Amino acid sequence: MRIDVLTLFPEMFEGVFGASLIGKARERGIVELNAVNFRDFSASKHGTVDDAPYGGGGGMVLKPEPLFAAVEWLTAGMPEGARPRVILMCPQGETFTQRKARELAAEKHLIFICGHYEGVDERVREHLATDEISIGDYVLTGGELPAMVVIDAVVRLLPGVLGNEESAARDSFSDGLLEYPQYTRPAEFRGWKVPEVLLSGHHAEIARWRRQQSLLRTLRRRPDLLERADLTTEERRWLERLQATPPEDRPAGRQETPSGDGTDER
Repeated sequence: MRIDVLTLFPEMFEGVFGASLIGKARERGIVELNAVNFRDFSASKHGTVDDAPYGGGGGMVLKPEPLFAAVEWLTAGMPEGARPRVILMCPQGETFTQRKARELAAEKHLIFICGHYEGVDERVREHLATDEISIGDYVLTGGELPAMVVIDAVVRLLPGVLGNEESAARDSFSDGLLEYPQYTRPAEFRGWKVPEVLLSGHHAEIARWRRQQSLLRTLRRRPDLLERADLTTEERRWLERLQATPPEDRPAGRQETPSGDGTDER
């Protein structure tokens, strides 16, 4: 995969692109990463990339010419069908999710546009960007940090990036639920013990416990996710019984799990 980022601050990406899983993926040739200063594509001798908004108002707006010129330079010579997704990071965009990360990870080339000031000229949205993405209902100084978040989520899904390919499949949100609790050695720390089921070696019991814990954690912390999660009929009934129980009376540790082996009618 190739990822290009159009930014006024390419130096912000030096550490991110060279460290941790992203840095290793880059070293191994799994992903090509480039931060491009779109000020270099300004037609002004002063490198101007913004101007006052038509109609008045506070702040400045990014001009369309440098962004169009930068994208056209990056895609020069590409056949029409091979044109990359051009992603504008902005507060008005689609909220980023794990599903969107998986969708983008299937692409061969992504271009990110990092907005600044009061935003970008609307013609960039209408005629250049293929996607608009937001990482949440809040406003940051620019699109650089959101772009880093999306790039990290996408790159870790590329084949060969994670040491254990099953890790991504078990992440929170991958199956519509929050991830189950994780434990490692020691089996007891300051009197806090690892649940016995995880020490049992009984893989079917462990799988049931983990599924149950994912359901419970999602119910407590993100109940909105349950509406779209892929659940069995028995799991939905079990959750309905729990939801009818006062929160203080709901089980907190190893407890009753939905019956069945996960093959119930959906």
